[in-house]
Amino acid sequence: MAGAIMHPLTPQNRMQLRWKDGRRTSDVAATFIKPNDRLTSFERLEIYNRQYWFRLLDCFYEDFPGLRAVIGERKFMKLAESYIERYPSQSFTLRNLGSRLETFLGEESRWTASHNHQLALDTVRFEWAQIEAFDGEARPILTKEDLEGKDPSRLRLKLQPYLQLLEFEYPVDDFLIAIKKRESSLRSEASNAMNAERKTTRRKKTPLPKPQKTFVAVHRMNHVIYFKNLEPEAYRILLALKKGVTLKAACAAAFSPNNADMGKKIERVQRWFQNWMSLGWFCK
Repeated sequence: MAGAIMHPLTPQNRMQLRWKDGRRTSDVAATFIKPNDRLTSFERLEIYNRQYWFRLLDCFYEDFPGLRAVIGERKFMKLAESYIERYPSQSFTLRNLGSRLETFLGEESRWTASHNHQLALDTVRFEWAQIEAFDGEARPILTKEDLEGKDPSRLRLKLQPYLQLLEFEYPVDDFLIAIKKRESSLRSEASNAMNAERKTTRRKKTPLPKPQKTFVAVHRMNHVIYFKNLEPEAYRILLALKKGVTLKAACAAAFSPNNADMGKKIERVQRWFQNWMSLGWFCK
């Protein structure tokens, strides 16, 4: 039954007429599904086969608007079908459906060959990070009192499990914001479509971003996802802390070894940590 439901549809979005071994699907369906007074065994099975694929494709479509914008809607839907066929859902929740998309794009670069492959990878990583941050584990927040009297050379700070640290070749955070604003605008226009006086105009696509090294933290507050641009040194500190390095070693590794402008460096680090503590990024 599961194999029949998960079997890919035809290009016309109908159930395949032939089973995997070449037999007629109608003959196979009749061995484990009874017909009724309205539908044949094949027709009853086809309902579930189509429902499975439509539901998964719909979720996949909603989860990756950035990738859709990079490669185009038509190609995206073909990619989605190919991806789900290779990596079918294996979880009770569709939240995990796109967990292997980055791997898939690495294996099947043909889907992004005519576009910018690195931009597509950056976009997928960023969109998946938002899913991870939305319902990732949250642990008790570290307070200033917890840090009193601690030796920086021995102190190891833990980051919240939901916090995602990302390095990109493109400013995909601004790109996704522009896409969501455009889609929100299109939905607003669609809601006013009944206005006969309104003239319809062809909307331009969101322009693809140009290369720009970008460091981003994806986090949540009060069940809402946010992303924050990081300076390169701030990103290196957080990444080192995530790997278990001491606070002193993490700060030392983030900057060049010269002592020029040491006062300004200390001010920057203090400002960063005050901000990170207020956001609850450190946990006990």
